[in-house]
Amino acid sequence: MKNILSIVGSIIGWLGVLICFVSGIMKLVGSYHLFDYETMTLFTVGIAMIATGCLAKFESK
Repeated sequence: MKNILSIVGSIIGWLGVLICFVSGIMKLVGSYHLFDYETMTLFTVGIAMIATGCLAKFESK
């Protein structure tokens, strides 16, 4: 179970990093919306996913 939690935490964390990266790039090029969501909202979701991934990884140790 702990191994699965660690893998899921890694996947969620890396997806959060990807979302933060894409929303940051979109903000830099001047597009403030992506898929009908504001880029700052997506950035916040990415940060929340990174934090969730970290908590899952810490729980699996």
